[in-house]
Amino acid sequence: MTAQPTDLRPGPGRIKPCRMIELAEHADPRGSLSVVEAGKDIDFEVQRVYYLYNLPMATVRGAHGHRTLQQLVIAVHGQFEITVDDGFRTERYLLDHPRRGLFIGPMTWRNLVNFSPGAVGLVLASEHYDEADYYRDYAEFLRSARAGA
Repeated sequence: MTAQPTDLRPGPGRIKPCRMIELAEHADPRGSLSVVEAGKDIDFEVQRVYYLYNLPMATVRGAHGHRTLQQLVIAVHGQFEITVDDGFRTERYLLDHPRRGLFIGPMTWRNLVNFSPGAVGLVLASEHYDEADYYRDYAEFLRSARAGA
Protein backbone atom coordinates (compact mmCIF):
# COMPACT_ATOMS: atom_id res chain seq x y z
CA MET A 1 0.00 0.00 0.00
CA THR A 2 1.33 3.42 -0.92
CA ALA A 3 0.38 6.22 1.44
CA GLN A 4 -1.07 9.19 -0.35
CA PRO A 5 1.16 12.30 -0.36
CA THR A 6 -1.47 14.26 1.55
CA ASP A 7 -1.69 11.53 4.20
CA LEU A 8 0.01 13.09 7.22
CA ARG A 9 -0.70 10.29 9.73
CA PRO A 10 2.34 8.80 11.44
CA GLY A 11 3.80 5.69 9.88
CA PRO A 12 6.34 3.17 11.11
CA GLY A 13 9.00 4.37 13.50
CA ARG A 14 8.88 3.41 17.15
CA ILE A 15 11.28 6.16 18.29
CA LYS A 16 10.04 8.93 15.99
CA PRO A 17 7.32 7.94 13.52
CA CYS A 18 7.82 8.47 9.81
CA ARG A 19 5.45 11.06 8.42
CA MET A 20 4.80 13.10 5.33
CA ILE A 21 5.54 16.79 5.79
CA GLU A 22 3.91 19.50 3.71
CA LEU A 23 6.43 22.25 3.03
CA ALA A 24 5.57 25.89 2.55
CA GLU A 25 5.25 26.79 -1.11
CA HIS A 26 5.52 30.32 -2.41
CA ALA A 27 4.37 30.66 -6.01
CA ASP A 28 4.05 33.64 -8.31
CA PRO A 29 4.51 34.24 -12.05
CA ARG A 30 8.29 33.83 -11.63
CA GLY A 31 7.92 30.26 -10.37
CA SER A 32 7.66 28.34 -7.11
CA LEU A 33 9.87 28.09 -4.06
CA SER A 34 9.54 25.64 -1.18
CA VAL A 35 11.20 26.06 2.22
CA VAL A 36 12.45 23.67 4.92
CA GLU A 37 13.24 25.27 8.27
CA ALA A 38 14.90 23.48 11.20
CA GLY A 39 12.83 23.89 14.35
CA LYS A 40 9.70 24.54 12.30
CA ASP A 41 9.32 21.93 9.56
CA ILE A 42 11.79 19.44 11.02
CA ASP A 43 12.92 19.05 14.61
CA PHE A 44 16.63 18.57 13.88
CA GLU A 45 19.46 20.79 12.75
CA VAL A 46 20.65 19.84 9.26
CA GLN A 47 24.26 18.63 9.39
CA ARG A 48 24.49 17.03 5.95
CA VAL A 49 22.75 17.40 2.59
CA TYR A 50 23.05 15.05 -0.36
CA TYR A 51 21.07 14.24 -3.47
CA LEU A 52 20.47 11.23 -5.69
CA TYR A 53 20.25 11.53 -9.47
CA ASN A 54 20.90 9.57 -12.71
CA LEU A 55 18.97 6.73 -11.11
CA PRO A 56 18.08 3.71 -13.23
CA MET A 57 14.37 2.97 -12.86
CA ALA A 58 15.02 -0.57 -11.57
CA THR A 59 17.61 0.41 -8.95
CA VAL A 60 17.11 0.14 -5.20
CA ARG A 61 18.74 2.81 -3.06
CA GLY A 62 18.89 2.98 0.70
CA ALA A 63 18.58 -0.67 1.78
CA HIS A 64 19.82 0.23 5.25
CA GLY A 65 18.75 1.61 8.60
CA HIS A 66 20.26 4.10 11.03
CA ARG A 67 20.70 3.91 14.77
CA THR A 68 20.25 7.64 15.49
CA LEU A 69 20.12 9.56 12.18
CA GLN A 70 16.99 11.50 11.22
CA GLN A 71 16.29 12.47 7.61
CA LEU A 72 13.90 14.41 5.45
CA VAL A 73 13.69 13.05 1.89
CA ILE A 74 12.21 15.17 -0.91
CA ALA A 75 11.64 14.35 -4.59
CA VAL A 76 12.79 17.66 -6.06
CA HIS A 77 12.20 16.33 -9.58
CA GLY A 78 10.18 13.36 -10.78
CA GLN A 79 8.99 10.75 -8.37
CA PHE A 80 9.97 7.62 -6.44
CA GLU A 81 8.70 5.47 -3.61
CA ILE A 82 10.17 4.82 -0.18
CA THR A 83 9.37 1.75 1.88
CA VAL A 84 10.01 2.26 5.61
CA ASP A 85 10.13 -0.53 8.18
CA ASP A 86 10.60 -0.29 11.96
CA GLY A 87 10.81 -4.05 12.51
CA PHE A 88 7.08 -4.30 13.23
CA ARG A 89 5.31 -2.22 10.57
CA THR A 90 6.10 -1.48 6.96
CA GLU A 91 4.61 1.24 4.80
CA ARG A 92 5.31 2.63 1.35
CA TYR A 93 5.17 6.34 0.51
CA LEU A 94 5.09 8.02 -2.89
CA LEU A 95 7.19 11.17 -3.16
CA ASP A 96 6.05 13.04 -6.25
CA HIS A 97 6.15 16.76 -5.54
CA PRO A 98 8.91 19.08 -4.24
CA ARG A 99 6.62 20.63 -1.62
CA ARG A 100 6.29 17.30 0.23
CA GLY A 101 8.92 15.38 2.13
CA LEU A 102 9.09 12.18 4.12
CA PHE A 103 10.56 12.40 7.59
CA ILE A 104 12.38 9.18 8.54
CA GLY A 105 13.33 8.80 12.18
CA PRO A 106 16.02 6.62 13.76
CA MET A 107 15.78 2.81 13.84
CA THR A 108 13.90 2.72 10.55
CA TRP A 109 14.97 0.62 7.55
CA ARG A 110 14.38 2.30 4.19
CA ASN A 111 14.34 1.29 0.52
CA LEU A 112 13.97 3.84 -2.27
CA VAL A 113 12.52 2.33 -5.48
CA ASN A 114 10.58 2.97 -8.70
CA PHE A 115 12.41 6.09 -9.83
CA SER A 116 10.86 7.99 -12.70
CA PRO A 117 13.19 9.07 -15.53
CA GLY A 118 15.19 12.11 -14.40
CA ALA A 119 14.14 11.80 -10.74
CA VAL A 120 16.22 13.72 -8.22
CA GLY A 121 15.97 13.01 -4.50
CA LEU A 122 17.22 15.49 -1.89
CA VAL A 123 18.10 14.26 1.61
CA LEU A 124 18.54 16.49 4.67
CA ALA A 125 20.27 14.59 7.48
CA SER A 126 20.64 15.30 11.19
CA GLU A 127 24.24 14.06 11.42
CA HIS A 128 27.45 13.93 9.45
CA TYR A 129 28.24 10.61 7.75
CA ASP A 130 29.16 7.95 10.31
CA GLU A 131 29.43 4.34 9.15
CA ALA A 132 28.95 3.14 12.76
CA ASP A 133 25.38 4.55 12.67
CA TYR A 134 24.36 2.26 9.78
CA TYR A 135 22.63 -1.10 9.80
CA ARG A 136 23.55 -2.70 6.49
CA ASP A 137 22.27 -6.19 7.37
CA TYR A 138 18.48 -6.44 7.62
CA ALA A 139 18.55 -9.39 10.04
CA GLU A 140 20.82 -7.44 12.41
CA PHE A 141 18.51 -4.42 12.14
CA LEU A 142 15.47 -6.57 12.97
CA ARG A 143 17.16 -8.08 16.03
CA SER A 144 18.06 -4.61 17.35
CA ALA A 145 14.70 -3.02 16.48
CA ARG A 146 12.71 -5.79 18.12
CA ALA A 147 14.97 -6.00 21.17
CA GLY A 148 14.36 -2.31 21.90
CA ALA A 149 10.58 -2.71 21.83
